[in-house]
Amino acid sequence: MKRIVTIQDISCVGKCSLTVALPIISAMGVETAILPTAVLSTHTMFSGFTCKDMTDQIIPIAEHWKKEKFGFDAIYTGYLGSFEQIEIVSKLFDEFKTDSNLIIVDPVMADNGKLYPAFDEAYARENAKLCGKADLIVPNLTEASFLTGMPYRTTYDRKYITDMLEALAKLGPKYVALTGVSFEEGKIGVMGLDTENGAYFEYYTEHVPVSYHGTGDIFSSVVVGALTRGKSLPEAFRIACDYTKETIAYTWHTVGAGGYGVDFEVTLPKLVQRMQ
Repeated sequence: MKRIVTIQDISCVGKCSLTVALPIISAMGVETAILPTAVLSTHTMFSGFTCKDMTDQIIPIAEHWKKEKFGFDAIYTGYLGSFEQIEIVSKLFDEFKTDSNLIIVDPVMADNGKLYPAFDEAYARENAKLCGKADLIVPNLTEASFLTGMPYRTTYDRKYITDMLEALAKLGPKYVALTGVSFEEGKIGVMGLDTENGAYFEYYTEHVPVSYHGTGDIFSSVVVGALTRGKSLPEAFRIACDYTKETIAYTWHTVGAGGYGVDFEVTLPKLVQRMQ
């Protein structure tokens, strides 16, 4: 069985980060090791949540893994809460990278044109260095803007997106993909670039007009699971787009709008079926 490790925070209640990555990637038939960077009582859409920083545990956990000679077919990072965590994870990439495994970075730090409150542009620059060590990065448009220094736009043409992809490619990853791309009203998806051959790929689904916390984490987790199971990059993104859209639509039609998260548990059987 393939094995990955995902490095990000975990919310005891709330559907995001490790709380979705672990069940989704496991259901896709991949052993999912976790390295929590922080433990939260709930995700951050709730007020008064508690947070225990786990930075001081990351290196001891990794050292134990090295003693046990554990290896990973993919290393997947999400939200990293500090400069120190980025530095530590960068070193872990060096220690656990092989000729055959994949490093996937989802540089979670911004949305809707703004950095998250805990971050600044210096943090974005450090995240850009981490992206340079990845095989694949999957930023949204806001994150890509801060990673590259290009202006963030809510209206754009195809050239803006290809320019953004080329600027991301200069950071160093083999593959770059922009999420939340839309060239047509009612459609949204992903556009990417294979930097080794210069080929672009893209895929779009119906845009469900509602927003939920954690859907980006669901999307990235499905991409990781599909790639680890041997799917091509375009196919992995098709699977992730379809599953994320279907799960958002199901939640909207059955629960309604809200910030808690999507009911991915109900739609998981369809994802498992597609992987088969």
